[in-house]
Amino acid sequence: MEVQYDEVLKNFKTEYEKLTVELSNPEIFSDIQRTQKLMKKQKKLTETIKKMERLAKVKTEIRENEEILKTEKDNDLIKMTEDELKKLQKELNKLEPEVTDEINPPDPRDSRDTIVEIRAGTGGEEAALFAADLFRMYTKYAEKNGWQPILIDSSASASGGFKDVTFEINGENVYRYMKYESGVHRVQRIPTTEKAGRIHTSTASVAVLPHAEEADVVIRPQDLKFDVFRSGGPGGQNVNKTESAIRVTHLPTGLVVKCQDEKSQHKNKEKALNVLRSRLLAAEIEKKEIEDRAMRKEQIGTADRSEKIRTYNFAQNRVTDHRIKQSWQDLDKILEGHIENIVDALRKELEKKK
Repeated sequence: MEVQYDEVLKNFKTEYEKLTVELSNPEIFSDIQRTQKLMKKQKKLTETIKKMERLAKVKTEIRENEEILKTEKDNDLIKMTEDELKKLQKELNKLEPEVTDEINPPDPRDSRDTIVEIRAGTGGEEAALFAADLFRMYTKYAEKNGWQPILIDSSASASGGFKDVTFEINGENVYRYMKYESGVHRVQRIPTTEKAGRIHTSTASVAVLPHAEEADVVIRPQDLKFDVFRSGGPGGQNVNKTESAIRVTHLPTGLVVKCQDEKSQHKNKEKALNVLRSRLLAAEIEKKEIEDRAMRKEQIGTADRSEKIRTYNFAQNRVTDHRIKQSWQDLDKILEGHIENIVDALRKELEKKK
């Protein structure tokens, strides 16, 4: 899908000219803050315009070289043209996502921390083990990016997997890179307990929520019900002997959140309320995105958590994202947190559609 930048570039140049005229007025320098703001904006526009002009030139040169290859008979010239095409394509692959990022208005939530909820789906213990695999994959990915994953709550299965696990990821622009992970993830592999060697299919659902501030969602105290209980660990043993774990129920929606990671009841209550706010905010975002997608007839999305978005096929060492119909090999490396290629491909495709 070709992205058209001509009209955008024309608008940027018009805006640049207006800024230049405004900055040429000596009176503006009496307002230092405004001057600095306009100069910063002008500098940013200059950089973007240069990139867009270079991108247009690269695309033109690619087309010209492709035309040469259609008719050229000289082997040496063919080789030189092919080498030049490789360099131009490499530059195009670098420039296009940068330009796309700069001309699309950023999602105001992109800079936020996130709350990630993973739940085992169909497949029993194998689904719980897959949920644990996903938890490990995301925490490894977070660490590679210099982010901080923090466990909020978990429910272990008998095999050492997770029935469900909730954790927070703090860092720079976390939601920007994690938001496309929401949906149903499917795994196809031979369980360790399967003696006949049959491949089983299991699922786990992932919900990625932008961290909500108190101002984002209004929660009335009378709409909340709090229950206090003892924290429990694997096998049913108590993590501590005090009633520090918190369960909060939002009465209007029936949403229930529990937190038992901290030994402090106050900290668990604070974490549980953070998750609740984020769930309520995510519900509002989901409703809006579904409406927008229906209006645009857009098939790639981040809102529908019942949508099967990705398959992890162990027999073929392959991961396939069904939204963009693209596959990657090296499943073992992907499960170790190397998901940047998948994340970048999803972001690029969605921005093109926008």
